[in-house]
Amino acid sequence: MSFRTNPDRILDNIDRQRNRDLNLEHYARAATGRELDSETPEADATPTERLRRIFNLTNRGYMSAAQSTDIKRLASRFRAIGDISHCHARGDVSVSIQYLDSERYDDIGIVPFEIVPADLVEARKQTRTTRPDANALTLLRTHLRNGVMAAYGKLEPRIREAVRTRADLGHLAVQVTIDVRPAD
Repeated sequence: MSFRTNPDRILDNIDRQRNRDLNLEHYARAATGRELDSETPEADATPTERLRRIFNLTNRGYMSAAQSTDIKRLASRFRAIGDISHCHARGDVSVSIQYLDSERYDDIGIVPFEIVPADLVEARKQTRTTRPDANALTLLRTHLRNGVMAAYGKLEPRIREAVRTRADLGHLAVQVTIDVRPAD
């Protein structure tokens, strides 16, 4: 029996991985994308152009979160020995818009989601691969995109009010976060 296929060595590696996963300080549970817009809009910018600026900033925050290495770490948790056993998880997507040069409070929208094993079966059909991390990555990015759009839809009346009160004329920051935890 070779050193690579030794069952004891394989089981030791699995145990080491489980212990590493149980160490909470290294536990990646969220992926975040943060974007800052330090260019102020022109003085004669219309409210529609200012709304488009906020939406584009939110879109860049979504792209930053979707391309981050943290979302790949989250997807790797969907292995058979990971914390997300049986591929069942719950999570939420949050969008936070911060008006840095205004006294207005941050606008925060949160949308929950749930991942069930049937979702991973559908992702497997779509991606045509059996790698659980690749399927989970596709699924997480889909939930991230849908969650950002739903959260932005919830925030839109408050964003319009911020544009009306001219709170968006200064610096803006948008933070998009996807948080995934095992379902109990």
